[in-house]
Amino acid sequence: MNIIYIMIALMMGTIVSAQAQDNQSRNWQDILEESLPVLGHRNFIVIADSAYPQQSNPGIKTVYTGAGQLEVVEKVINAVEKADHVSGTIYVDQELNFVPEENAPGIDKYRTDLNNILGNKNVLRLPHIDIINKLDQSSDLFNVLILKTDLTIPYTSVFIELGAGYWNDQAEAELRESMK
Repeated sequence: MNIIYIMIALMMGTIVSAQAQDNQSRNWQDILEESLPVLGHRNFIVIADSAYPQQSNPGIKTVYTGAGQLEVVEKVINAVEKADHVSGTIYVDQELNFVPEENAPGIDKYRTDLNNILGNKNVLRLPHIDIINKLDQSSDLFNVLILKTDLTIPYTSVFIELGAGYWNDQAEAELRESMK
């Protein structure tokens, strides 16, 4: 009986490995371009550092980019801004502001460069665990695209929660008020 479990595990490992190789052989930018039209309200796109775990939820797709984190952040934000059907709420770990350079060499430059990319965009800085909980709640029902980079600095993942690009909170509040 144990041999059957081992064979199934080996087969599943081969399948997972083949899927990972397929994702790696496809350009992450192509995957983003193909995914964005079907993503919408309540979906997330995460630009993750190298230690971000691969999650087991089937609604979470992890793609290794092989690209620099800031390059991926900039391209994803630009793609979301160009898409008519979605807007994005950007979340950054609150811990990022407190990690000292002596414990994470390169973090000062990273913070400066990230802030330059984010410019005057509305960025919500929450404790990492709060963002992860929000992502986990969303992934129970909605898909998540994780674009994993090689960055090895802690608390640098950038989370983008998608919303409707053609509808906003004020319009929703007015609608709900008119329905009373």
